[in-house]
Amino acid sequence: MSALDQISWVVTGYAVLVALVAGWSAYRWRRRPPWLDSMAWMLELLLAVRAVAGLGSLLQGHEPDQESTHLIYLLASVCIVPLALRSVQGDDGPWSLGVIAVAAIAVAAISVRMVMTL
Repeated sequence: MSALDQISWVVTGYAVLVALVAGWSAYRWRRRPPWLDSMAWMLELLLAVRAVAGLGSLLQGHEPDQESTHLIYLLASVCIVPLALRSVQGDDGPWSLGVIAVAAIAVAAISVRMVMTL
C-alpha cells in the first residue's frame, strides 16, 4: 500500500466522521455548530495534502491506470468542501448541515475511487 493510498483512507475515514457529525448535529441541535466548520476545513487540509502527494507521485513517474480520471479526482476533491462551505456561509440551519454532509460523503466516495484507479 502506497503513501497516497494511506492518505486516501485517512481522508475517507475523516470525511465519514464529518458526515456523521453533521447528521448528528442536525438531529440533536438543528443548527450548525461553529466547530463543524473547523472540522470541514481540516478535511480540506487533508485533501490538499493528498493532492500535493498525488501530484508528487505523478511527477515521480507512478502512472495510475486512468491518469486523466485520477487528475480530475484530485482537482474535484480539493474544490468540493470550499464550495459547500461558501454556499452555506450565512446559514446555520439543518439544510447547511445537509450540504456539509453531502460534500463530505462525495469526498469520501472520490477518495475510495482514487484508491481504485491507482
